[in-house]
Amino acid sequence: MRVSFSLSNDDIESVSQSHVEAARQRQSLLTKPARSLGRLEDIACQIAGIQRTDTPRVDKKWVVVAAADHGVVDEGVSAFPQAVTAQMVANFLNGGAAVSALARQAGATVKIIDAGVANPIPGDTSDFVELKLANGTQNFTFGPAMPRGHAVEILERGVELSVKLSKEGADLIAIGEMGIGNTTAASAITAVMLDESPKTVTGHGTGIDEVTRLKKAHVVSRAISVNQPDAGDPVGVLAGVGGYEIGLLTGVILGAARAKILIVLDGFISTSAALLAAAIAPTVKQYMIASHKSVEPGHVLALAHLGLTPAIDLDMRLGEASGAVLYIPIVESAVRLHNEMATFEEAAVSDKEGAVNTESVTH
Repeated sequence: MRVSFSLSNDDIESVSQSHVEAARQRQSLLTKPARSLGRLEDIACQIAGIQRTDTPRVDKKWVVVAAADHGVVDEGVSAFPQAVTAQMVANFLNGGAAVSALARQAGATVKIIDAGVANPIPGDTSDFVELKLANGTQNFTFGPAMPRGHAVEILERGVELSVKLSKEGADLIAIGEMGIGNTTAASAITAVMLDESPKTVTGHGTGIDEVTRLKKAHVVSRAISVNQPDAGDPVGVLAGVGGYEIGLLTGVILGAARAKILIVLDGFISTSAALLAAAIAPTVKQYMIASHKSVEPGHVLALAHLGLTPAIDLDMRLGEASGAVLYIPIVESAVRLHNEMATFEEAAVSDKEGAVNTESVTH
């Protein structure tokens, strides 16, 4: 087992600002008023900078859904039993989940990862990628969620997964998760990384009532008190109060950034992974895009900390990369507009100064 995580900020190149500026210049020449496409313009420019190209693309789209269980469910923090994790994984594999339907619509390939599912998966598991180190975390109200060596190893496995997807030509990786109890882990990570109170960042998760939400916030407080995680040691935070699926997604984010691939974040849990990734290597923030605003209160705070603005607000809180995959067509639209719209000169359309150039127009 590795004892130290091998990737650092030095391993990740900044987005190419020259390509970002060139993309902005092209946007200023397209047949539209300046900034009239709003953040669609920003998306295209970001991808141009990530891919170091004048013609960004999002042809090969991957969705990574990591699943794992959590020992903290013993504290009664979820409305659903732990067995649901394995049952939902089977639903993913059968193509019956929300992310399955949305991925078909977006033309994206879904990869379901066993990062630490406790119970056997019913049905055909031939497409289930097993990367787990344990059958879920320990109850972190009594001690660490996982050994530090496991935290390092699951990060490495996430990085290696992104390397594999890069070799298969991935232009975009959307990330999501499944794991009963994982909003409790995400709340603990977010409270530590943002130095916020557990009560502030803890929401209703899978639909618990207010009494249970307050109990859940108290559980998070106990976990933090017991494990004393330090925001300056993100690997230690993962080990102390995290989850295996969160660790794997953290590695996926880091690996994708190193491979110069756009990362589309889903909701609260995937954004807690983003907090850890950004603490390990701050440059990864340049490769992230926020798909939607979850109703989980900690999600808004986490996105603000990362400097990200979500594009969609539909009161979603499902997870499983549903919001991230819903956002893929918007990303595709941004790129198509950037590449395929005509410039004022090409279309022989007068700009705001009244000038028109028809030299390149044929009749």
